[in-house]
Amino acid sequence: MALRLADGTSWSDTLARAVAATPEAFGTAPDGIATLHNLVEGGWRAVGSPTPVHTPVDNTVLVNLARLDAEAARAAVAHAATAHREWAQTPLAERKARVDDALDALTAHRDLLALLLVWEIGKPWRLACADVDRALDGVRWYVQEIDRMLADGREPLPGPVSNIASWNYPMSVLVHAELVQLLAGNAVIAKTPSQGGAVCLTVAHALMRRAGLPATLLSGSGEELSEVLVRAPEIGAVAFVGGRSNGGKVAAALLDSDKRHFIEQEGLNAWGIWNFSQWDLLAAHLKKGFEYGKQRCTAYPRFVVQRDLVDEFLDMYLPVVRSVRFGHPLAVADDWSAGDPLPELDFGPLISAAKAEELRRKVDEAVRGGAVPLHRGKLDGAPFLDGQDTSAYVAPAVLLAPPGRSRLMHAEPFGPVDTIVVVDTTDELLAQMNASNGALVASLACDDEELAGKLAVDLQAFKVGINKPRSRGDREEPFGGRGASWKGAFVGGDLLVQAVTVGGDGRLYGNFPDYSSYPAT
Repeated sequence: MALRLADGTSWSDTLARAVAATPEAFGTAPDGIATLHNLVEGGWRAVGSPTPVHTPVDNTVLVNLARLDAEAARAAVAHAATAHREWAQTPLAERKARVDDALDALTAHRDLLALLLVWEIGKPWRLACADVDRALDGVRWYVQEIDRMLADGREPLPGPVSNIASWNYPMSVLVHAELVQLLAGNAVIAKTPSQGGAVCLTVAHALMRRAGLPATLLSGSGEELSEVLVRAPEIGAVAFVGGRSNGGKVAAALLDSDKRHFIEQEGLNAWGIWNFSQWDLLAAHLKKGFEYGKQRCTAYPRFVVQRDLVDEFLDMYLPVVRSVRFGHPLAVADDWSAGDPLPELDFGPLISAAKAEELRRKVDEAVRGGAVPLHRGKLDGAPFLDGQDTSAYVAPAVLLAPPGRSRLMHAEPFGPVDTIVVVDTTDELLAQMNASNGALVASLACDDEELAGKLAVDLQAFKVGINKPRSRGDREEPFGGRGASWKGAFVGGDLLVQAVTVGGDGRLYGNFPDYSSYPAT
């Protein structure tokens, strides 16, 4: 069946809406392509070297990203530090009012922000809307609770918070964190993720700036800007979300500093299956787990299964994998009309063709090393437009017993590839679930919840679910990681405000060089 783009969702239409909403944040390069300005030194400025940004949806060029060099970033940080000192003295009531104004403006443009996420990072419409809504709803909760959170005399940090985040949740992770940091009295600096989300973040920050919030948004090479955004003496705290390699570099740069930091890194989150029989319950959880192609820090790509249950597990699991829906997130049938829902997909593309090719190589490498391919999906039959570039799309794959030397054995694939490891004892179960030296979440599927609770004590995960998955959480729920998956202060709920303020009683929860302290989760 021939498919077409849903009316009003083309990139040209979407970009026109973004420019109309926030014209101050856009310019045009000599090649005629729209170019994003940088929000530095108190305003939107046409500075930086334009670099084309491609969408993973069909590999076409969306906009130019104007990349700054280190010198320009230093000037931006210095200006942000001056703005921070003024903002830190602003009464809380006024800070709340300005954040409320920003939330109202973001809410008015909610559908535009979501559609930008569809094009920029390939999220299906439902998940893109959820990303925006979680950000706005979460910050509104903090506006209601911030007086209580600061009642013990907590004050802003000595300098602005530097935010370096991955591309997968621009609104519900990055913008959400920034607005809470601002609410607590800190100016904020954010680096645009190089791989996606730049236009959505540009529009969001333009609306935040109009509300009078001291926010800086700049783009550039992480390698070139990291020294400034991490080590500049004016920076009061560093918030990083991303992989272990880059996170480790950030942590190393902070070794000789007492600078506040919270560094969220990946871990291999695992489901353990032991003495279990509630397969229908587990099937529902696992289908939902494929949302956004498992491109999130709390996805579960590893299943550690008791040998006696492997046949029953596969009877449940393989039909779930085969039912996963993916394709072009805006492709509809010819008889689609305005008001009809957009495609209901579990995921669209991965973030880039390069990431998709890397993941395919990892699968091939594991199979050559001895892994058993239980399922390898195909792109054939998925909803795509005629002639569409599909290089960023990867169908689900499932591998049994990845070899120890395989990159899929110890690291998170960050894509729709699951691995299954078979064990005979609970000691083996725990060892295999702890394969990545720390994780953000883990879960145990076990009919005996008392036994599951005892096993959970030895899992190196910040949150452990019993017969249910765990997630980052919203509002009052804390979030962090164990082992190598997290360094510095934990966040979420009261802990996020404590992480970006000083004062009060007691030390912070988190993983630090001289201690680790964990809250109830």
